Amino acid sequence: MRDRLAIRSKMNEPSPPPEAVGKPAPERHQGHGLAYTVIAVFLLALVFGAWGLWKVFAPAPGDASAQLEEQRERIAALEQNVANLTRSDQISRNANTALQGTLAERDEEIAGLRADVAFYERFVGATGQRRGLTVHALSLKPQDAQAWHFVATLTQNLNRGAINQGRATLSVEGTRDGRMQQLDWSSLRQQPDAPGVDYSFKYFQRVEGDVLLPPGFKPVRVIVRLQPKGGTAVERSFTWADATGAQAPGQQ
Repeated sequence: MRDRLAIRSKMNEPSPPPEAVGKPAPERHQGHGLAYTVIAVFLLALVFGAWGLWKVFAPAPGDASAQLEEQRERIAALEQNVANLTRSDQISRNANTALQGTLAERDEEIAGLRADVAFYERFVGATGQRRGLTVHALSLKPQDAQAWHFVATLTQNLNRGAINQGRATLSVEGTRDGRMQQLDWSSLRQQPDAPGVDYSFKYFQRVEGDVLLPPGFKPVRVIVRLQPKGGTAVERSFTWADATGAQAPGQQ
């Protein structure tokens, strides 16, 4: 009977609360809480780190606009520098071309002057052949389609020390409309009774002037006439090709 009462009393005793059932339960709850805390802190650190990097490296709207404007100004300056350099290079090339042309002209002029000096030295020297008044050379250069500039070299070494004075004129023979024609000095100068070119020298002199050929006229020969004062006229003819330096047909 006592045993039954004891069993009943044990059955009627209140059961222990859940917190009191087993000691390991509080430790498991504490471990999970700590892990969640660490993960939360780590995520917050990542967020703040990303936000800091973006603040450091991402340009502000105002800075981006200024940087874009600066780049545009730099591009414009570089383009202007390129244009200036290109223009300077072209000017230098043009100047160099002009200089080369001038040097070539000077070299040709020097060569011609040296040839003239050599001739004149032989002409006035003791061994030079004695000749009276004559036209040593004639040169014609075109000015435009009809106008020509002539230079005639007059010489004499027969009368040493004597002054030769007079006037020089030109005439041109050629064809026009299939017919032979000769243009006298007045026609070439397009002036009635045109005076000749005066000359006065002891040994040599160059006289020059301009003549005008009519349209359609094809020159063949040039005649230079010297009319000294108180003397007989002297004439010498040159082919048009020789006077102008042009090649005759068929020559290369």
